[in-house]
Amino acid sequence: SLSLSHSTSIQIREDGFAVIDDFLTPEEVQDLLEVGQNLHKDAPKEERKVFSAKADSKSAQSREQYFLDSADKVRYFFEEGAVGENGELLVDPAIALNKVGHALHTEHPAFGDVTFSDRVKEVCWQLGFRRPAVAQSMYIFKNPGIGGEVKSHQDSTYLYTEPSTTIGFWIPLEDATLQNGCLHFIKGSHKSGVHRRWIRNPDKNADELLIYDRPAPLYPQSNFVAVPVKAGSCVLIHSQAVHRSDANKSDRSRHAYTFHVIETEDCEYSKENWLQPADDRPFPVLYERK
Repeated sequence: SLSLSHSTSIQIREDGFAVIDDFLTPEEVQDLLEVGQNLHKDAPKEERKVFSAKADSKSAQSREQYFLDSADKVRYFFEEGAVGENGELLVDPAIALNKVGHALHTEHPAFGDVTFSDRVKEVCWQLGFRRPAVAQSMYIFKNPGIGGEVKSHQDSTYLYTEPSTTIGFWIPLEDATLQNGCLHFIKGSHKSGVHRRWIRNPDKNADELLIYDRPAPLYPQSNFVAVPVKAGSCVLIHSQAVHRSDANKSDRSRHAYTFHVIETEDCEYSKENWLQPADDRPFPVLYERK
């Protein structure tokens, strides 16, 4: 069993992130990687149209709707530049996907096994969660040459709670290196509040279904530290920690499985968040601390 050292929770409090080595066994990593490498075979062709290169407001809206509808499903999100105007693939199908989400943890047994494992519960327990639930999960490909950058952001921009308790579990299934797009963090940035939010547009007549409430903050690039990690480790991410990853300029992919745990006791999950549980399917709870 995994004993989360006291220093891990201190590190999250101080830096906003922490790394646990060997979180998964090599066999578990291999199993998930195999599932992940085959996900593209399940991507329905008709869903590709959503990601075609058209830039009008109607196609933007259908993309947003596709995204909104993915909360309790397994949906397939393509890389920019991977899909032509008529929904045809412009690249090898094996590297066309950007990510798959956002309910792998409930809809796919292999990902469910890891997400609801004793190891994850143990980490949540050590971090003081009383009634943690899993809000979302994603498989992120970051494929060679096409895997785009992820701009600087805080997870709380998208999954806002009061108080801010959400923790991201980010598990690379291949070594994450400087070349293939490892995570970069600004240490201590989680202490400066939520810098902006992405919310459901209160104006129901507007074209945009989802809007930012403030412009993007500018973070000096020199403030970031790179955090390369080995396959099977787990990076724990405080919801207010500012982080990013570069485009994958290498010839090796950087697959990762990630999910977010929220506190459901004395903590309010914002009704304005893009991700909302279905009325009959609340976010699945990991345990209740009596």
